[in-house]
Amino acid sequence: MPKISQEERHQYFERIKPYKDATEAILARERSILSLMQKDPNGIAYKKLTLADEMLNLASYYLVMNGISQSVLGVKNEEPLNEARKALYKSIIYLEEVVTNFIDVPYFDYAEKLKELDGLNAERRYALIRKLGLAIQLVEDAYGDNTKWKWAFVELEGRFATVAKNIFDLKNAVSNFDPRSPDYEISVYHMRTIKRLLMQAADRYREKYELSTNRIDDFKQAINYLGALKRIHILLGERDEAETVKKKQDIWSAKLDADQKKKESPIISKK
Repeated sequence: MPKISQEERHQYFERIKPYKDATEAILARERSILSLMQKDPNGIAYKKLTLADEMLNLASYYLVMNGISQSVLGVKNEEPLNEARKALYKSIIYLEEVVTNFIDVPYFDYAEKLKELDGLNAERRYALIRKLGLAIQLVEDAYGDNTKWKWAFVELEGRFATVAKNIFDLKNAVSNFDPRSPDYEISVYHMRTIKRLLMQAADRYREKYELSTNRIDDFKQAINYLGALKRIHILLGERDEAETVKKKQDIWSAKLDADQKKKESPIISKK
């Protein structure tokens, strides 16, 4: 680690001051909105979407502060990176509170919650998801490959895939997927993103299981994401794609059962 002079340290703090002020302003706005929500429950869903967006802005400022550290001091600064990571979690939590964190369930199970977002058009929904995806990627890149948070990001990515799916307007999907609809292109892009994220979440949880935790819960979560993807394909009438995912899900489920039996067999033999 390079030795940092007092002058470099001073220069760093001077450079980050406007960004630090900006983060404090965002946190003050968050407290203000939360206070307002307690007094007035009307429009809570939209207020939470605003908070989710604000947390992404917050993360971006922390990323800039880390970039300045690398430029001025020649070192990665874990402190703003950790704050950026926490801001991403807060953003996702605010979204989950609006659209739920349900993974492999029928749309009917969370449709009631989404009624609050009836006035939110397809473009705004997709814009927020794109912004969240970019923020997650930038934070992961800033940490680098050799980080202790490598496997923790699997959960973050999975929860991102879930809210990306749940915020999509399935109620108006038929009309929005009509090429004559003004929301056609946006809806297609959003759905492609959902499918990619669900498959990625499944693969990443399987990877986490195999290479890190060996926890059955991680493997089950991987299979849940395959189930969610299969459900989307069926809903859209994509039979071949649904069958492909089902085959993968069946193979993984058989592997899970076999692994569970292996884990249980030593316990049984001891008895």
